[in-house]
Amino acid sequence: MVESLKILHQGRFVNEQLYIPLLLIFILAGFVKGVTGMGLPTVAMGLLGMFMPLPVAAALLVIPSFVTNVLQLFTGPSVRLIIRRLWLMMLLILAGTVAASSLLISIHPAWSAFGLGVALIIYAAFALVSPSFTVPEARERWLSPVIGGVTGVITGATGVFVMPAVPFLQSLRLSKDQLVQALGLSFTVSTVALATGLYLHDAFKVEQFSLSFLSIFPALAGMWFGQKVRARISARLFRQCFLLFLIVLGIELISRPFI
Repeated sequence: MVESLKILHQGRFVNEQLYIPLLLIFILAGFVKGVTGMGLPTVAMGLLGMFMPLPVAAALLVIPSFVTNVLQLFTGPSVRLIIRRLWLMMLLILAGTVAASSLLISIHPAWSAFGLGVALIIYAAFALVSPSFTVPEARERWLSPVIGGVTGVITGATGVFVMPAVPFLQSLRLSKDQLVQALGLSFTVSTVALATGLYLHDAFKVEQFSLSFLSIFPALAGMWFGQKVRARISARLFRQCFLLFLIVLGIELISRPFI
């Protein structure tokens, strides 16, 4: 396993010992996205972080995350409306992520995992409580860039781009379809920004791009299967189990600097 990590960190093709874990991780992450409409990068980053440095995990996520989120963005007719409403937030996500991506590269791997674990726990706990609140239009105008900037910094530092963008978007009184598209837009911009930051810091190499491209297929397969079973299971119960899983995974990640 140590040798596998060295190979990954050097940007070469992964050791065959990691192929099966990578395949299963992307299938599971795609399945979660298929059922809940989100969660692919969150699940994949948390699980990949158990096998490799976070910058490498983030690089492997770029292509499957981009493809699945672009598909989600174009699931409805409101793309232009969503972009016009959220363009400033997206711009700050882009700037914040690129600026903060150096943290993901430079911080010791154990403490990067700690930061990722904290982000997962905060998001999962917040989502479990599900506080209901609405942001008035007047406040949205100045909150939108603030939320975008904070989301960008957290994305750049941890590779996870759900907080605080997801709760904020859920508070904007968007229709169900518009919310799905808004989340797709936010995740797409975050993915592009993270890929840009990794590239600028020489942490996104050709070999990782190739493996990231291949990861599209298990992710899409899992997403397709998740969409098929979504109508047959309790989405609410599945979501609660998924969030509890994120908390357990987060606890494991935050324990790393101390063991």
